[in-house]
Amino acid sequence: MRLTAEQRELGSAVRAVLARHDRADAWRPLTEQIGVAGLGVPEAYGGSGGGARELHVVLTELGRTLSPLPFLGSAVLTTQAVLATRDERAHARLLPGLASGAVVGALAWAEDGSWDPVRIRTGAVAGPDGRWRLTGVKEHVLDGADAGLLLVAARTAHGVALFEVPADDPRARREALVPVDSTRAQARMVLDGAEGRLLGTDGDGTRVLAHVLDLAATALAAEQTGAAAHCLKRTVAYTGTRRQFGRPIGSFQAIKHRLADAYVQVEAARTAALAAACAADDRSPALPRLAAAAKSACSEAFTAVAGEMLQLHGGIALTWEHEAHHYFKRAYTSAQLFGSAAWHRGRLARELGLVG
Repeated sequence: MRLTAEQRELGSAVRAVLARHDRADAWRPLTEQIGVAGLGVPEAYGGSGGGARELHVVLTELGRTLSPLPFLGSAVLTTQAVLATRDERAHARLLPGLASGAVVGALAWAEDGSWDPVRIRTGAVAGPDGRWRLTGVKEHVLDGADAGLLLVAARTAHGVALFEVPADDPRARREALVPVDSTRAQARMVLDGAEGRLLGTDGDGTRVLAHVLDLAATALAAEQTGAAAHCLKRTVAYTGTRRQFGRPIGSFQAIKHRLADAYVQVEAARTAALAAACAADDRSPALPRLAAAAKSACSEAFTAVAGEMLQLHGGIALTWEHEAHHYFKRAYTSAQLFGSAAWHRGRLARELGLVG
């Protein structure tokens, strides 16, 4: 469970680009100079043929800066959903654009605050002309308002299936949301008879989404780890300069204990996130367990460390000028994204046979 020298160099390159460019303007240099959008795409479709560990490295760096870029929604969720359909025609048609970063994709999946495929109620019906029509409402669609490629999970007579919906279809109305975390673009999608093109096999969507959920949890865990590590670093630095009673507050034993606990949480989260990424690359049957464990551990670690950052910085952390409250908001919302820590612990318990 160690990153290679090449993977560490990838992280350094991403960090350098993020340092040179404004957070919102870094997508083009990251995709054109480093090729981050194609890391998880096979070489045959214009990608670099990398895996979950490469995605882990990039997401860790994006997490450090609370990047608003569409990497998670497009390069992970959408790309991996297309790959998981095993639809070679769809691969050849859709993956090159996603791999280059020229096309940003969005996967419309969640309903009623849940990412569980069982909860999908959006319906898809094939008309007399053979065309599919989709009706329903999707929530928490990452980068959904501006995406050029829309994938929608819907329920047919045979089960859940994945469909491509034209981005310009007026019957697929997209509404940009104003989430608590302003650095993560989300949208709501209202489908009113929108046209859909079936990807893969009708009824195979539950398998596709179950796999994408594991990869999404693994990817988000890496992002959370990077953000938590940044919070800890900044807090340690601040407690070394903020003074009370004539000495830095970081010299007080109670503060040392809190920072030590935060360090343990960050390191445990880092290990859990990397273990899940390694399992994904190895196509291990343990991936569902490790992904659930990583999402649970990293959600709680990031929330706890961001909370310590907020408290130990004092009143200034609550001002718009300070980054602490932005990290706290990202921690809070990320903890709910793709399922809460408690929900993933339930998944883990079922995987281990501890509950029915």
